[in-house]
Amino acid sequence: MPRFSVRWLAAVVLILVVGGAFFFCEYLIYFPTILKCAWPKISHARGGGEGIDGRPMDSAVRAMVLSDTHLLGAVGGHWFDKLRREWQMERAFQTALWLLRPEIVFILGDIFDEGKWSSQKHWEDDVRRFHRMFRHSTDTELVVLVGNHDIGFHYEMDWFKLQRFEKVFNASSTRIVTKNGVNFLLVNSVALHGDGCPICQSVEKELIKLSRDLNCSLQVGNSQSGGGVMDNCEGSQIYPPTPPIMLQHYPLYRVSDAGCTGQDAAPPEERHLLFREKYDVLSKEASQRLLQWFKPRLILSGHTHSGCEVLHDNKYPEISVPSFSWRNRNNPSFILASVSPGSYALSKCFLPEESTVISVYCSAGACLLLLFLAHCLWMKGLLQCLSLCLLGKHKSL
Repeated sequence: MPRFSVRWLAAVVLILVVGGAFFFCEYLIYFPTILKCAWPKISHARGGGEGIDGRPMDSAVRAMVLSDTHLLGAVGGHWFDKLRREWQMERAFQTALWLLRPEIVFILGDIFDEGKWSSQKHWEDDVRRFHRMFRHSTDTELVVLVGNHDIGFHYEMDWFKLQRFEKVFNASSTRIVTKNGVNFLLVNSVALHGDGCPICQSVEKELIKLSRDLNCSLQVGNSQSGGGVMDNCEGSQIYPPTPPIMLQHYPLYRVSDAGCTGQDAAPPEERHLLFREKYDVLSKEASQRLLQWFKPRLILSGHTHSGCEVLHDNKYPEISVPSFSWRNRNNPSFILASVSPGSYALSKCFLPEESTVISVYCSAGACLLLLFLAHCLWMKGLLQCLSLCLLGKHKSL
């Protein structure tokens, strides 16, 4: 075979191996992985049946829930780390939107890694990158909750950082979002420290008001069936008469992750580590207040970067949503929730594992090395190839 033909063949093989590995790892891999996911059927959900307000089950809200994206900042973020992990999140999110078409997406806090100390210039850069990565059509509503890395832990947060966050996402950090008769309660859990700080007082005051509004809404719904309404409900805002789904960054109080299982749970050596109140989880007092005020039918939280399912007081289920970023875990995931006014169903969708992508690249590199050695053996012989290499090194010296 002519020498130029062999060179052309080698070049084609090189392009196919390198290009194929790159295209698969950076684009294609997300499609078969996310295609395995599907919206759960609400007829098989806990508390199944017709919604409280009589809505048919096919009107369920399709909600996608993810957490802890931790976009790296200017101080602690290496440029390659930013590029690699943010590209992974962008491709995963955009592929999920295209294939699954959720009506609403919730991100449960810690959007940014350095929001607690970033300058205005660095903050604006982080926000710009976030909007590029998590761009979406008008058919999908994006709702963002606040986390401790966005405004700082309790001892670091202040009004400036909180209002800067709320301005970017054009909404209060504590509020109710209603969709198709479903109440989603968003809680600023960073401010539930219970020490009377100004932000804590403001958030607790808003939560008490929302609790009153929801309780009055339930009573208004019952009154239509012959029940009564409390006297102090005058002037309250009326929501759909159904218990809320509560979303927040911090989990409710639990001792540890010892009871957590599944492939996205914390590593076995970490599950028995005790959680610190007001740091890893909310305090017992704050957790009980939230449960008493709202009696949620489901709690969704983040912060721990690992998955867990807990049942509080034997009747309030909580799901901890793992981190969405390869920086925090090898197998990120998100939750798919089908929610009607009277029921819900959940399923988990796993993203490609970072170790799989690394293995593909390593395999491609090994193939290239074998092809190079085969080319040397075929064209000149292994000894001649090695001698030329050594001679080249000697001349360079």
